[in-house]
Amino acid sequence: MADDFSKKAHVEKVDALFSTIAMRYDLVNDIQSAGLHRLWKRKMARLVALGESEQALDVCCGTGDLIVRWAKRGGRVAGVDMNGAMLNVARRRLAKCNIGQSRLYQADALQLPFGDGQFDVVTIAYGLRNLADYKIGLQEIFRVLKPGGRLAILDFGKPPNRFLRGLYYQYLRWALPVFGWLFCGSASAYAYILDSLEKYPAQSGVKDMLDEIGFSSVNVANIMLGTMSLHIARR
Repeated sequence: MADDFSKKAHVEKVDALFSTIAMRYDLVNDIQSAGLHRLWKRKMARLVALGESEQALDVCCGTGDLIVRWAKRGGRVAGVDMNGAMLNVARRRLAKCNIGQSRLYQADALQLPFGDGQFDVVTIAYGLRNLADYKIGLQEIFRVLKPGGRLAILDFGKPPNRFLRGLYYQYLRWALPVFGWLFCGSASAYAYILDSLEKYPAQSGVKDMLDEIGFSSVNVANIMLGTMSLHIARR
């Protein structure tokens, strides 16, 4: 019961944070990463290589940038996110690009509203770290993937070099909240990134979970000296 209460409190906290920053989310991401997050997402999409007849799901799709990228290339893509404010931004983006809104669903990533074995590709960018239960989220992804389907996870990482990790954590502790305050009026929303990263199993921990759940061909790539991590796996 206490664990359920803790998970519910976590979900409510994360939902409130993203509601606060939704309108400026993409802007702050561009500033804090110097636009590199777009390149990393592009690399993630390229590695899972969505075919013309295949279906993809973007979990924790946020403002829908990855959905638009694939949909413009003719891909059949769905997005799911629990936060209504982020999805509203995504809907406007899809409408502006003349892409139908039926591809977006508001739901918890721990209870995906899809049948078993429905998708050829599942991606989750900067979302796994925010889930109330990482393992359940990965089990749900495993469930909705077709046999042989591909998974890509992009998120913050923990640099293996302890000195670099210390510098990186100082950047997250002091610089990101300033960006959040300047551009979103919320320092706490970006202070949360370091809090969540310290609890996140990151490179090796996520790989171990993927192996345990039953994913195969699990590969981990360090990006920017391990400040970001990219996991690629097959069901």
